[in-house]
Amino acid sequence: MVRPLLAAAVIATAVHLLNPQPSDDRIVKVYGDLGTAEHVAVIVPGSDTTAATFDGGRAKPYSTPGGAARALLEQARAMDPDARLAVVAWLGYGSPATFSLDVATEGAAVEGAPALRRYVSETLRGKRVSLLCHSYGSVVCAKAVPGTGVADTAVVGSPGLRVSSAAELGGTRLWAGSGATDWMRKVPKIRIGPLGFGPDPAGPDFGSHVFATGAAGHSDYFQPGSESLRNLTLIALGRTGEVSHA
Repeated sequence: MVRPLLAAAVIATAVHLLNPQPSDDRIVKVYGDLGTAEHVAVIVPGSDTTAATFDGGRAKPYSTPGGAARALLEQARAMDPDARLAVVAWLGYGSPATFSLDVATEGAAVEGAPALRRYVSETLRGKRVSLLCHSYGSVVCAKAVPGTGVADTAVVGSPGLRVSSAAELGGTRLWAGSGATDWMRKVPKIRIGPLGFGPDPAGPDFGSHVFATGAAGHSDYFQPGSESLRNLTLIALGRTGEVSHA
């Protein structure tokens, strides 16, 4: 009986790896006063984001959606105490597991994009909206943004957007940041059938505005005091002429 049971366990493990179940945790939390805000930044996180890691459970608090939102809001208030900015930490999709085939395909992004599109177009109607999208979250944003009227979309640590250029995103101004120590820089930016996401949005021919991120690692883009957080905050405030470029 041992060998059949072992074989069954191996098969079950293989099935899980080939068909992993994304997180069903859905959380949308607003930081600041959404009612009076003129500018709204929506942070869309990447893989392995769950209720447990939405605002804790990680060594770097600012690498969680909640921590990133607070860091952005604090930076904005330091730059302009009167800034009418609200920040939304948006986990409205099933974030895929990092170690899975799902994270190399657009399935979770296709599923989540309509919800993000509705949130921006309906709940945030009349606001100047910027999407700040981390890692796999950038794939979600690229699927959602066309037709929404979003002013600026900033992607950091992106694996690619499943489009060939910024022009395919429907008029939003695309910003891209890639930290000097981000391991994502070493991931091949290719697309083969359903796998991969295509060219690097921070590449020279993509058509994005590449902004400076310093030595940021993959989880460091919202680190307080960093160049990347400063630039993301300027984008969120609409002060794009002050953004430093890579």
